[in-house]
Amino acid sequence: MVSLYIVLTFLVMIALSATGIVAGQWQREVGVPNAPPTFLGPRPAEAESVVEVPKGPNVDLSDIDPLAPRYKEWAERAALMKTTETVRVETLPFGGDRLGRDVLSKALKGTEVSVFVGVLAALVATLIGTLLGALAGFFGRKIGDFLEWLYNVFTAIPDILLIFAFAAVFGRGIGTVVLILGLTGWAGVYRQVRAEFMKHAGREYVRAAEAIGASTSSRMFRHILPNVSHVILVRMSLLVVGFIKAEVILSYLGLGVPVDQVSWGTMLAEAQSELILGLWWQLAAATVFMALFVTSFSLMADAWRDALDPKLRGVE
Repeated sequence: MVSLYIVLTFLVMIALSATGIVAGQWQREVGVPNAPPTFLGPRPAEAESVVEVPKGPNVDLSDIDPLAPRYKEWAERAALMKTTETVRVETLPFGGDRLGRDVLSKALKGTEVSVFVGVLAALVATLIGTLLGALAGFFGRKIGDFLEWLYNVFTAIPDILLIFAFAAVFGRGIGTVVLILGLTGWAGVYRQVRAEFMKHAGREYVRAAEAIGASTSSRMFRHILPNVSHVILVRMSLLVVGFIKAEVILSYLGLGVPVDQVSWGTMLAEAQSELILGLWWQLAAATVFMALFVTSFSLMADAWRDALDPKLRGVE
């Protein structure tokens, strides 16, 4: 339940970030560069504003320089413009980055991007794996052999190399990352769904549906699919965690979201050079947000598996 509450809190923050209520201006420079974390509130800082003006020569150049008569006037005006102004620096509980942007706002916006990519990519992979697994498990024979060959091709290549290969071909962007992860992550769903459909295809309730004239699609998706939905749901929740980590790795290596957007991976990439200078707060913010969400979501997925698995509930 604690994990559920943490995940719900993150979802609320993501919704507020998506609507612009929270972290809507994360790109705005609100403090001095590399400002350390502080909870003391805004503090005034005095800074002198000096305007440089050209100084005229001592000789009369009116004939060749029409602006020469105004040099003296500009010099007198510059002396009056030398004033002191007050600069208000916002409170930055997580500090500022190298451009003076709020690290907390970046972490909230990065949460929105990383979680959105993970969830949407998991949906794409789950849809592909469920459809192909249902076809292979229900029909078998030539369809099953072809899909099994396709599955073996994808699983023969290490996942990370396959992801890098697709990323190099399709380029950067949120939609591209979702497509890459969806096309490379369906194999695990396919394997489990295929096994479940093979097991349920010969059971009595499916044969009874066939006897009363139920179509093939009806037997597959109205009768069998609801009985294997718990496997699909748990597998999709595990994919969300894995795809969030994959997006962070891609963005960290410069193959993920574009430079004008932020995710946990881009924050970690920026923090790499900052950490050498002892500027640790952007690394800490991205790490805390990512670890808290991923751990909570993983524990919640385990609880879903225990609650939905008929064997663990003692239901035959």
